[in-house]
Amino acid sequence: MEGMRLDGRAAVVTGGAGAIGAAIAADLAALGARVVIADVDLPGAEKVAARLRGAEEVAAGLPGAEEVTAGLPGATALAVDLASPSSIERFCDAAGPVDILVNNAGVSIVEPFVAGDPANWDLMWQVNLRGPMLLTKLMLPGMIERGWGRLVFISSDGARAGSGGEGAYAATKAGLFGLAKTLAREAARAHVTANVVCPGPTDTPMLRRVSAAEPGLVDKIVRTVPLRRLGTPADVAGLVAFLCTERAAYITGQTLSVSGGVTMQ
Repeated sequence: MEGMRLDGRAAVVTGGAGAIGAAIAADLAALGARVVIADVDLPGAEKVAARLRGAEEVAAGLPGAEEVTAGLPGATALAVDLASPSSIERFCDAAGPVDILVNNAGVSIVEPFVAGDPANWDLMWQVNLRGPMLLTKLMLPGMIERGWGRLVFISSDGARAGSGGEGAYAATKAGLFGLAKTLAREAARAHVTANVVCPGPTDTPMLRRVSAAEPGLVDKIVRTVPLRRLGTPADVAGLVAFLCTERAAYITGQTLSVSGGVTMQ
């Protein structure tokens, strides 16, 4: 389909070692982009990169695909600690010019707001909001200079509608709304778009760990979803990948939910 390929584009996906980040990286790579999987968990990011590169080798019918490792052209892994400005600067130097930036990484610490630890608030602010701001500040000028770019910020339906125990998390993720809309206006003439994707209840290892301590939680969540199932990382990745293509060139400054109908607008 015309306008759906990303051949020759370089993409960065933060939090790429996680379930949603890995799915986003896989979709972008499948469309032809060279993807940098960025994560504080470098071994996890390397596994994702190796898996993606292995899939490319298999698709090409090349031998030795099972032995391929991260760091090869097409899918690379780089460490970045979004709580550290110096780490972000080193990462940007290593990543080189980038056409697509998916700010997916995030930290969620669930606790009632009145009992919350401000130290946890600081960590969530650093990773969920300040980190994407710093990363974008360093990578956006190159997109503007080259006259093309895609910024996608992964927020949360909890930031749109509120979520018990996630006051500080929701606040930091909600900050991405204003950032994306401002960047959409400031960078529009350079053909750089900026959009926000908000996952709703999604079946990830993190959710499964939480539900293991609270039997029946998943069933309870599913009953609140009009489509009567949890989302999958692939559900989120599909929208993100589309927003990065030329077919989405006229979509900018938008906040879109992937929630099975929990959030409607």
